[in-house]
Amino acid sequence: MPAKVRYGVIGCGMMGQEHLRNIALLPDTEVTVIFEPDAGMAAEAARHAPNAVFVDTLAELLKVDALDCILIASPNHCHVPQMEEIRRTRPLPLLVEKPLFTDPKDLAELDSFKSTYPAPVWVAMEYRYMPPIAALVEQAELATGGIKMLTIREHRFPFLDKVGAWNRFNKYSGGTFVEKCCHFFDLMRLIMKAEPVRVMASAGQDANHKDEIYDGEQPDILDNGYVIVDFENGARAMLELCMFAEGSRYQEEVVAVGPQGKIEAFVPGPGRFWPQELGEPPVPQLVVSPRSPKGPRQIDIPVDPAILDAGDHNGSTFYQHEGFVAVVRGEKALPDVTLEDGRRAVEMGLAAQQSARTGQAVSLQPQSLSSVAC
Repeated sequence: MPAKVRYGVIGCGMMGQEHLRNIALLPDTEVTVIFEPDAGMAAEAARHAPNAVFVDTLAELLKVDALDCILIASPNHCHVPQMEEIRRTRPLPLLVEKPLFTDPKDLAELDSFKSTYPAPVWVAMEYRYMPPIAALVEQAELATGGIKMLTIREHRFPFLDKVGAWNRFNKYSGGTFVEKCCHFFDLMRLIMKAEPVRVMASAGQDANHKDEIYDGEQPDILDNGYVIVDFENGARAMLELCMFAEGSRYQEEVVAVGPQGKIEAFVPGPGRFWPQELGEPPVPQLVVSPRSPKGPRQIDIPVDPAILDAGDHNGSTFYQHEGFVAVVRGEKALPDVTLEDGRRAVEMGLAAQQSARTGQAVSLQPQSLSSVAC
């Protein structure tokens, strides 16, 4: 068990820097080496990890002795090849940002990786750890008497600027339902405790990035849509995404309903985007509404301000790293979010992309999963 958990970090853009700020809050952890090829992002990362060594390649990072685990926070399409290089060279415990992969062509390599990688791999699904959503997950079965309907709504700001505008294009990001929404498909499986069998989607690019051109190409990502998912246990879930609704009081709303009642989680967006003239940002809430006796019960679930200020995900990145460090130390047996969880969330996103494009429902029977097209 290492006295101090030493991270190597691949990618220090916006999300990578959030990881750095949260690692800095954890006791007995440090970032020892960073691979970030963009000079501007590297300079910013140095502010958050002043003692880290910066290297020019992943190969150089893997040669650093003072290393106990690796965080991958690079652009989506880089994840699988970087995981494979780590497997071949120095297989350490991994925390891999979502989405795990972006293209069905990656599946064979991912399956080979899974069968041969000797160290634990945790797929970063921060939304599981948002305190109001974690409370909903814990209480949903009792509050509902068994979930029959689940609705997840995210009304938020457009995609932020990333290095090289990679998040503006399906070919790099996997598409909006993969890049942005694999979080929500992961939550659906977690909350339902069941596997999806069919995905139906309607979506479009109606407001955002339509007047932008990068290297002669116009962004092709979706900015709004609905996705309905049927589950093997007969329950159903719906995602409602709108990325031109940043005026909302809450950014995420999760609602689970069953024969005994309803439970809701309300999560505000990043505090740095809340208008100062409106006062303090909203407090996250959990609302439990039984059918009998009628009457909603509202519970505020505030987050420690220091943890809240370290990122844009309602403190969840900190709690996620707490769990990952426990795995690295051997204090926790298994990752909360496995390679299989990461794979299934992306497959659901790819199916939603396909359904939105074709207007047809997509089956997710086991034998058809590998044939889902981008």
